[in-house]
Amino acid sequence: MLDIKLIREKAAEVEQKLKTKSPEVNLSAVLEMDESIRQLKTQVESLKSERNTFSKQIGELKRKGEDATEALKKVSHFGDQIQSLDAELEVQEKKLNHELAILPNLPMDDIKSSPNPEDNICLKKHGEKTQFSFPFKNHLELNEQLHLFDFERGAKITGSGWPTYRGMGARLEWALINMMLDHHIQNGFTQWMPPLLVKPEMMYASGQYPKFKDQAYEIKDKHFEFCLIPTAEVALNGLHCDEVLNAAELPLKYVAYTPCFRREAGAAGKQERGLIRTHQFNKVEMFAFTHPDKSEVVFNQFVENAEAILEKLELPYKRMLLVTGDMSFSAAKTIDIEAYLPGQEKYVEVSSISNCTDFQSRRSKIRFKEKGDKPEFVHTLNGSGLATSRLMVALLENHQNSDGSISIPKALQPYLGGLEKLAPKE
Repeated sequence: MLDIKLIREKAAEVEQKLKTKSPEVNLSAVLEMDESIRQLKTQVESLKSERNTFSKQIGELKRKGEDATEALKKVSHFGDQIQSLDAELEVQEKKLNHELAILPNLPMDDIKSSPNPEDNICLKKHGEKTQFSFPFKNHLELNEQLHLFDFERGAKITGSGWPTYRGMGARLEWALINMMLDHHIQNGFTQWMPPLLVKPEMMYASGQYPKFKDQAYEIKDKHFEFCLIPTAEVALNGLHCDEVLNAAELPLKYVAYTPCFRREAGAAGKQERGLIRTHQFNKVEMFAFTHPDKSEVVFNQFVENAEAILEKLELPYKRMLLVTGDMSFSAAKTIDIEAYLPGQEKYVEVSSISNCTDFQSRRSKIRFKEKGDKPEFVHTLNGSGLATSRLMVALLENHQNSDGSISIPKALQPYLGGLEKLAPKE
């Protein structure tokens, strides 16, 4: 959530920046509500001051043994007015909070302004597109002999977009997850195992609600209301809601593996089939709470951490700085890391790393305190480290051999009992 003081003081500048992310943004309603609320608060304070004056008079009259009836009537009248204004103030503040909650985070000043993802800037390219001396296959074609996934049975159980992993497919998925967790732990991250169900207010705190409410899976009955997490970011951010952290302990760098659940599944077509886009997928998520002065340092650590995993897996990738129109709702700066998928003949995002500045911490009321100073809002950062479904596709397609087998990168072999190749089955 944005600071209302910033909007009040720099309305035109803030609106212009927000329009680069969401062209429909108009701050007129926010400014009008803010002004109305401030006027109401002034009225309430004035009435309370007058009521206090008459209350003192009542005390004086009673001490002197004089009649205080008229003064009591005025105090009662002030009380009724204050109660009425307080009720109106509560309504107005709820409306303002809703308007603020649907505003995206401000992009940083050095982010290119464009609505077109094709304008994203390539900052780094590692490795070349994999070349084959034989007709290569996509992951679905490879699966016909490898039998790693069963999409039809997944559809039978739940529906389209809910894959099942079988045999070596399940083992390979767990190997990737464990390798990535070990990598992050070795780089100073603390591992968490959070719940997969969260309260709606946790979705709000992380910036998922109200903007993306229609993309969430909700579980409701007369006793409870929960949401399946679309990313571990929601749960990790929620760990410190309503807390004041010790500045000396920052940054707090967390990592968690969870399944993730999202309604949107993209457009139909050959480039969206199989594991490319699904309703449920596995992801190792990095998350951090930092001092504002250190958030850029931690952001760069996240990027390097994610890229190191792709290098261990011997996969070609690109580092892309997103333009304003391609950034997420909560992000002030985002870098996507895209792995090359031969079967799709394109680079596809396997990690998205964002600096959300104090946008989430304002919604979550997460602050830090240094000795003698007032509490300030922390900066939060998140990043895929990595999402396994597309990573699995990259692994299979880039490391395939002419006989349909898959060469296992050396870094991954210890997690598969030393296995060097996945061989096709008859």
